[in-house]
Amino acid sequence: MDINFNKNEDYNKLLVSDLRRRFAKVKLGGGQKRIDKHHLNGKMTARERIDYLLDSNSKSIEIGAFAGEEMYAEHGGCPSGGVVVKIGYIKNKQCIVVANDATVKAGAWFPITGKKNLRAQEISIENKLPIIYLVDSAGVYLPLQDEIFPDKEHFGRIFRNNAIMSSMGITQISAVMGSCVAGGAYLPIMSDEALIVDKTASIFLAGSYLVKAAIGESIDNETLGGATTHCEISGVTDYKAKDDKDALDKIKFIIDKIGDYDKAGFSKTESFPPKEKEDDIFGILPKERNAQYDMVEIIKRLVDNSEFEQYKEGYGKTILTGYARIDGWAVGIVANQRKLVKTQKGEMQFGGVIYNDSADKATRFIANCNQKKIPLVFLQDVTGFMVGSKSEHGGIIKDGAKMVNAVSNSVVPKFTIVIGNSYGAGNYAMCGKAYDPRLIVAWPSAELAVMSGNSAAKVLLQIETASLKKRGEEITPEKEAELFDKIKSRYDKQISPYYAAARIWTDAIINPLDTRTWISMGIEAANHAPIEKKFNMGILQV
Repeated sequence: MDINFNKNEDYNKLLVSDLRRRFAKVKLGGGQKRIDKHHLNGKMTARERIDYLLDSNSKSIEIGAFAGEEMYAEHGGCPSGGVVVKIGYIKNKQCIVVANDATVKAGAWFPITGKKNLRAQEISIENKLPIIYLVDSAGVYLPLQDEIFPDKEHFGRIFRNNAIMSSMGITQISAVMGSCVAGGAYLPIMSDEALIVDKTASIFLAGSYLVKAAIGESIDNETLGGATTHCEISGVTDYKAKDDKDALDKIKFIIDKIGDYDKAGFSKTESFPPKEKEDDIFGILPKERNAQYDMVEIIKRLVDNSEFEQYKEGYGKTILTGYARIDGWAVGIVANQRKLVKTQKGEMQFGGVIYNDSADKATRFIANCNQKKIPLVFLQDVTGFMVGSKSEHGGIIKDGAKMVNAVSNSVVPKFTIVIGNSYGAGNYAMCGKAYDPRLIVAWPSAELAVMSGNSAAKVLLQIETASLKKRGEEITPEKEAELFDKIKSRYDKQISPYYAAARIWTDAIINPLDTRTWISMGIEAANHAPIEKKFNMGILQV
């Protein structure tokens, strides 16, 4: 019996249990009372609509489930950003589905709602994936209109994307299943085909009250913009459905007729589970953030047959590079080694740190994968680049720049899993959100920040104490300890994976045992989009 293994296992399984508890709360959206009211009005909830639409007993992944977590408290909160987004299968065709959750502020758009919708469209555009919109929204949330309406990445970008996606030949289908007002009315009508549910749905630029106020006309909403009006008079919508299920059945019928897609041609063979016990991940991953562990043992529990062929195994050992398969898909893996390693010359190197040699190796490996058309998987547990005179004199900045260049210009799809630490420039070099991974997810054990909580708190404490001393205050050891705890508590909240997920810095927080599914479905999505750009790193500082 390994006591450390058991302690790690208990700790990490508790993190997953907390993840499940938080997700169960998020799934309730605006709460059970509003769900019940929805049902009384003959409507399904956003999640019920998606579950009915997707093939039963098929795999799916949810994007941005924790969007808006602990945000907008003064406005009553915005669980899951007021919109549910899933990648799944309709009639065996992989699609992305976006459904407004009308139990959350009548489906109104908060700033985070806009960001999440844009992320869904980005995934669709990058992967040329069909997208289905299930519309049930009161439009922009007016108290926050200045943060959602006028800027480039705000509400209007959605409709611009509708037009661009149409020109790219990406299938877009919309079903109006409730309110669809003002500028939001353009989204379904800029789709290829639009459905509307009779009696419960309506579309108009201005509702009856605003029409009365603006031009003095008295008219009810159903006559103004109901299903009969738009299917038989205006011609705005293409299909009239009698209820939610009928609308979703019509979407299934349409999707079933879509032809096959052009493929990128990534290598796929028969899938095999890892030979090593996947559940061991919980015991291998340490509770303490600075503890050592062998990342190879994690990789063996993620890849088919636990087979991982390392590239330059004896060189640049703080980054692991190599080839494997995940659910049959060929992948190139770039991972931070978290144990202390020794070079052939006898030099000790800290795990989780990027050195000159490991940066060079990773750059070369990324180039190899681009030449061979192999998707890249980044496993992050990185504290940053090595500092000090030896590294600086050795040119760590230019070696790090080469790695960042390779990651930036990579044309094969990239997928990032934040396992543990994701600090500073290490986040960038290991394909953080700014470097366009097709999907980026975090384990519950992840932390994302400029630096660790301890390091940051010590720096901030020095600044705070200097400021207080300048004002003539005496700083006792007790006062200093109190300040440190206060600063660290605030900082720790910001580096939590839930803080990152709330702001869509990551696409999800996942159970480590779901990692293979996320990577596999991500590569399948990427296979819809043939690579059109040549790999070119441009000028390198050598």
